Amino acid sequence: MVDESENTASESLAYKLERNTGGLVAALERVWQKKWFRLFLGFMALCLLGWLAIWALFARDLPDAAALQQYEPPLPTTVRAYDGEPIHSYARERRVQLEFAEYPALLVRAYLAAEDRTFFEHGGLDYPGIATAIVTNISNSGRPVGASTITQQVAKNLLLTNEVSYRRKVREALLAYRIEEVLTKEEILELYLNQIFLGRNAYGVQAAAQAYFAKDVDALALHEMAYLAILPKGPSNYRPENNAQRAVNRRNWVLGEMLENGWISEDQHDSARAQPLGTVRRSGPRFERVGGYFIEEVRRELIERFGEANEDGESPYSVYSGGLWVRTSLNPELQEMTKTALRNGLLRYSRGKGWGGPINTIEIDEDWAQRLASTFIATDYSNWRVAVAISRSGNGAEIGFSDGTTGRVASVPDRLKAGDIIAVSPVSGSSYRLENVPEVSGGMVVQNPRNGRVWAMQGGFDDRMSSFNRATQAERQPGSTIKPFVYATALDQGMTPASIIVDSPFCVYQSAALGRKCFRNFGGSRGAGAQTLRWGVEQSRNLMTVRAANDAGMDNVVKTIKTMGIGDYQPYLAFALGAGDTTVTKLTNAYSMLVNHGRELQPTLIDYVQDRSGKVILRADTRNCENCNMPDWDGQPMPRPRPAGKQLMNPMTAYQMVNILEGVITRGTAQNLKSLNRPLFGKTGTASGPTNVWFVGGSPDMVAGVYMGFDQPRNMGGYAQGGTLAAPIFRQFAEKAMAGMPKTPFVAPRGIRMVRVDRKSGKRVFGGWPSDDPRSPVIWDVFKPETEPRRSIRKEELLARLEARKAQLAAEQAAARARAADAGLRSTGPARNDNEFLQEEGGIY
Repeated sequence: MVDESENTASESLAYKLERNTGGLVAALERVWQKKWFRLFLGFMALCLLGWLAIWALFARDLPDAAALQQYEPPLPTTVRAYDGEPIHSYARERRVQLEFAEYPALLVRAYLAAEDRTFFEHGGLDYPGIATAIVTNISNSGRPVGASTITQQVAKNLLLTNEVSYRRKVREALLAYRIEEVLTKEEILELYLNQIFLGRNAYGVQAAAQAYFAKDVDALALHEMAYLAILPKGPSNYRPENNAQRAVNRRNWVLGEMLENGWISEDQHDSARAQPLGTVRRSGPRFERVGGYFIEEVRRELIERFGEANEDGESPYSVYSGGLWVRTSLNPELQEMTKTALRNGLLRYSRGKGWGGPINTIEIDEDWAQRLASTFIATDYSNWRVAVAISRSGNGAEIGFSDGTTGRVASVPDRLKAGDIIAVSPVSGSSYRLENVPEVSGGMVVQNPRNGRVWAMQGGFDDRMSSFNRATQAERQPGSTIKPFVYATALDQGMTPASIIVDSPFCVYQSAALGRKCFRNFGGSRGAGAQTLRWGVEQSRNLMTVRAANDAGMDNVVKTIKTMGIGDYQPYLAFALGAGDTTVTKLTNAYSMLVNHGRELQPTLIDYVQDRSGKVILRADTRNCENCNMPDWDGQPMPRPRPAGKQLMNPMTAYQMVNILEGVITRGTAQNLKSLNRPLFGKTGTASGPTNVWFVGGSPDMVAGVYMGFDQPRNMGGYAQGGTLAAPIFRQFAEKAMAGMPKTPFVAPRGIRMVRVDRKSGKRVFGGWPSDDPRSPVIWDVFKPETEPRRSIRKEELLARLEARKAQLAAEQAAARARAADAGLRSTGPARNDNEFLQEEGGIY
């Protein structure tokens, strides 16, 4: 019964659904017969197809307007010196980002008057303006005009391209609606005022205020604000250099719009119209030029680490758009001293050698001034200027400068020709003198030996004449400046500063291919016989160096050199005399590690880097300092960070070498630095040829390295030596750089023993004391525990000498008595006893 009732209910429901559906279909058929219904459906279908077409053609791949909420405009990277003072910026777009509240209200109204006076009223589109633009575009052929609001300009500049087409205008309008939905009016204006291009490589109003008026936005006058407001339409159209009157007319129109909208008074309007444009000449960033080679090296490091630009969106900290703040270790005062000292050394060497040739050459035509300017060759040395030879006449030449002015050089070499870029100095009026840019070059680095921070770097005569940084890129043979690391290996292998090494000819069979190699001292001088290791370093004796390297093992020597970061060489004896290539930066850092008791240092130019928000994203010193930020003292010793770096060399060995190298200054090849009258260490070097000359050294607080040589190595002349050419460069630098610095001695590590020795023989001295004279026969020498010289006579030998001395005295006394007897006299002098003899000999040790 239950099953039958369920079936009946199901049949009834089906019947009802069929009946109702049939009624609906019949009703639709009746409506479809009506014409108005078919027209309505057609219209809706057309609308749907239209929207689909619009989406496909214009809106399908539109960017997300919400991305503007996190938009960060490209900002330049600012470089600061060690004291935080800005010194340079890396930028392709000069921009300073400000918040909307930082822009003066009158400045904002000037832009609204010029670009979009109904900005705060519309929803992204100006419909009356659009209608006017459509009529204009229909009636005129060619480039379409628009009625873009500020919101549309933001959409185009930040999210779209500069394509000139109706499709782009439609996409721009759609995107403007979306932007108005996600951003406030103030946020849209902030994006606009920070992003818009205004000429002179200025992006954003603050950068333009600096470029055109050398002011910040809050210091602009009304007429200056109005001028900046006309620039978005086309900065080149209103350049003050070419279109001053056109710019004034357009500026005055903006002032009139501001008056009409009630944003300024009649008096303000009239006063601003009466003002000239008042723009300044085009200029770069307001930084004093300093440390060209240093700044370029910082740029290379940043690009290697963070990338150059953020074109793919994967380099938010890129150098040219990341807005980084970079604190460097550059000391501008030391940098200026370094540059001056190296330049003067190069000029001293070049003096009297004749004109070295042109800096570069260009084609001479009617655009020669632009061609010269585009080379970016310049100099800041003294009163020199860079010019190009335009033509020759007689013994002189007509010259021109990058600003288009000309002059004349009365006397020039025969090989100077038109198109040569040269350096000149003024004589009087339009007369100039040809100057000789040194063909020889070099590099110099100044470093803090406590932490590796590079204070100054000069990689040549002028970075705008040659961008090749010889301080970091020039691989050169260091000559004798490598010797301290050879002798440091010998000290690690058991020698001492007092060890005797024979200074005599030394030959070695290298291989069947290389044959027999005989070494010689610099200048071909003969050997001096057996001498102390200390004397060999002070006098830079090659023969003693190769003997020390041979005894210590060249495998050990090149291992030390590699460990100290100088270079990776094969174990050949020639490398013990500086035959391997290295840079002045690497070698200076190695000397700094000697001062730092053999602890590892890395030469750093960057202290830390912050992103645009101030977050530190890179730090050179990554050590942790526990409890350094305690709010209160806990009664314990002051917390300190752990020493940085690994121990690369025995600290006592490092100090022994520093102490020995002090003798190079006081008694050796760098005695011309002795007059600095402070604790100094260092070593001169002269490469074979001689092709390069070196000096590396300094004080406990500052280490500097300098080399001089040709870019294409060639003989510098037989007189060229590190002590006569490179050391004077260091001296000129140190005289100013170290003036006022405390005269701090080099500190010995724990365990070092100071022992009086005979300077010539290296034997221990018990009766004498060292004096202040560097050539004193008795000096303090430095030894590791249990390596200092002992008394060379044993007790048995001393007693034998005592007996011999007693016999000699007895014979002398007998002879005296005999002579006295002959003379009728009697000797009364007592014989000397054993104690007196022992006192005379210094006792038994």
